[in-house]
Amino acid sequence: MREKFSVEKLDPEGARRRQRRLRFGRVPINFLLPNAVTLLGLVAGVTAIRFAFEGRFSDAVLAILLAAILDGLDGRIARALRSTSRFGAELDSLADFVSFGVAPGIVLYAWTLNSLGAVGWIVVMAFAVCSALRLARFNVTLEDPDQPSWMARFFVGVPAPAAAIVALIPLYFSLLGLPELPGGAIITLIYTGFIAILMVSRLPTFSAKMLGQRVRRDMVMPGLVVFAVFAAVLASYTWLTLAVGSLLYLAAIPFAFARHRQYASGRRVAAEAPSEQSKTESKTD
Repeated sequence: MREKFSVEKLDPEGARRRQRRLRFGRVPINFLLPNAVTLLGLVAGVTAIRFAFEGRFSDAVLAILLAAILDGLDGRIARALRSTSRFGAELDSLADFVSFGVAPGIVLYAWTLNSLGAVGWIVVMAFAVCSALRLARFNVTLEDPDQPSWMARFFVGVPAPAAAIVALIPLYFSLLGLPELPGGAIITLIYTGFIAILMVSRLPTFSAKMLGQRVRRDMVMPGLVVFAVFAAVLASYTWLTLAVGSLLYLAAIPFAFARHRQYASGRRVAAEAPSEQSKTESKTD
């Protein structure tokens, strides 16, 4: 999910010059690349819907996972290339709605919720509506100038990509070969509605936007090793990794709530201020 207007706020005159070049001249490649990644994510989300219609549920899950990975890359690519734009942010929101608001619900409906008839479809529509509201609120929040800086560490509610991955937990269990529980469709129905509510809730959740901005030099090699091991585990035990990771994400919400309260009360900010001051003094020395 991309940030909006960051470049425009820092350099409004430069933003106007870029807009004139984009309107009357040639478009630089660095503006096309992030939007191309966004469109690839949209294609993956729409393809997940097709796989659901064909009963290829494992492929549908992988397509949604690919869309989530691409969604995490397009914003970072845009910021790295200094090519963030309002067009890219709007395109990203529309792609997220399809890939993470529509596709997961269709997959769950084609898998089991269709056995509940209209009730199952109502929950699918509710999931899509909550995703749209969540994305709209995120876009509006980015324009709030009074938001404290520490809020960058949190999302308000579960973000749409995370909700899409977490909502598929019942399907992960099925792909693992676990026996189906009695009333499994009803359990999936209630669980899907619960995730939809989490999207539009005011519960704070940890944000990954702060990750990957700066890495200590001595942590580069260990970080690459951890990433390689995680990729190997995900490729070898895909459904187990997704199930465990989704459960851990849900379990982290209470900790995010507690940390958010610390920041809101000023305790966490006061605790971090001396450490930041000591870093500044050490640099000046």
